[in-house]
Amino acid sequence: MKAGEFIGKTAVVTGAGRGIGKALARALYAEGVQVAAGDIHTENMKALKESCPDIVLCECDVTKLEDCEKLVQTALETFGNLDYVISNAGILNSGAVDEIDPDAWKKVIEVNLYGTFHMIRSAAPVMKKNRRGVIVSMNSKSGKKGSYKSSAYAASKFGGLGLVQSAALELAEYGVRVNAICPGNLMDSPLWTEGENALGIQYARNRGISQEECRAMYDKQVPLGRTCHYDDIINVMFFLLSDDSSYITGQAINVTGGFEMR
Repeated sequence: MKAGEFIGKTAVVTGAGRGIGKALARALYAEGVQVAAGDIHTENMKALKESCPDIVLCECDVTKLEDCEKLVQTALETFGNLDYVISNAGILNSGAVDEIDPDAWKKVIEVNLYGTFHMIRSAAPVMKKNRRGVIVSMNSKSGKKGSYKSSAYAASKFGGLGLVQSAALELAEYGVRVNAICPGNLMDSPLWTEGENALGIQYARNRGISQEECRAMYDKQVPLGRTCHYDDIINVMFFLLSDDSSYITGQAINVTGGFEMR
């Protein structure tokens, strides 16, 4: 990456109110990117605004196409352009296929898969007109193989990779690149640790073990011997946004410490 390459560029980030979305938005801002941050929970974005005062906040429910279009329009009206889309918003509801509430299963598909589609659909006309742009979808190692008692999540992420590849084919002639990042387990993130629906709690319950045993089990499965960290994801994001990856599109980059190699 070239020094100052990102200064003055514009990005939209969904799910920016907490966790990896907040970390990605902050990292972009620190590199001089003009950021329009979207989240369904605007209260969660207050801390982001405090640390990054020039970030523009926009309430965005990614299951609604009009909200995603509004987020893109907010970036255009505020900053005058759109260079990058980071489609990050996502949820996970786990449970056995014959036990999980069908509405809970459907909700995962609506947020994770429809949400990514809505963001790509909203940004594509702008990027096609400009004949440039980069879209990065935050996917998962669960987009590469099935996930025990998490069929909704895996299905949404498998579908997300098909969507990324298809969009990459369609947008390539316009100079627009579309890729996905597939992180490993972010065991220290709020998604895993905070709230009664935290993944650490869900996964431990699904396997009938303690949260400590669950953490140890997942750590042991990683060849590089540690959990995934935000910086691991941030580094790959900047590579995919940069001119260094100008010949890369339609790819799903594993950031799993060797846990997933397909």
